[in-house]
Amino acid sequence: MPLYDCMLLAKPLVTREAMAELVARVARRAYQRNGVVTDVKSFGKVQLGYGIKKLDGRHYQGQLMQMTMMVPPSFTKELHYLNKEDRLLRWLVVKHRDAVYGLEFINEDDGRNEMNGFSLAHTKHDYDIEIGSDDSESEFLTSSDEDSDDYNYGLEEEDEKK
Repeated sequence: MPLYDCMLLAKPLVTREAMAELVARVARRAYQRNGVVTDVKSFGKVQLGYGIKKLDGRHYQGQLMQMTMMVPPSFTKELHYLNKEDRLLRWLVVKHRDAVYGLEFINEDDGRNEMNGFSLAHTKHDYDIEIGSDDSESEFLTSSDEDSDDYNYGLEEEDEKK
């Protein structure tokens, strides 16, 4: 089963007990569908970037809750009863992209062989560097770098004569 986050933004005057009851209703639905709620976070009152208009006025604050759960993909379609909930301003369900769960998680090697995938072709070996050689700087300086800048001054002199 995939991992989902359910974000619930409630009106600012909703009590903690009412928020807990709302979260419990969503969790009961998840358990009925053989899902598991793995985490519940409360972010408290948050300032909104814009007012959300509802029948009882425009709200510029809200209480934000996040529920993380493993549920079947069809579960997200069953949450539309939250549209009729008058305590909520907004709700959103987001699927985790790279979540590892189920048998894949159990069989994971915890990164013990993480470096085995890298190629040794790009590593620097001892024979690449000659220890004790005096001409180690000679690879950086060439005879053309010392005195000449490969500029043809003869052309300028001819142009000045004309």
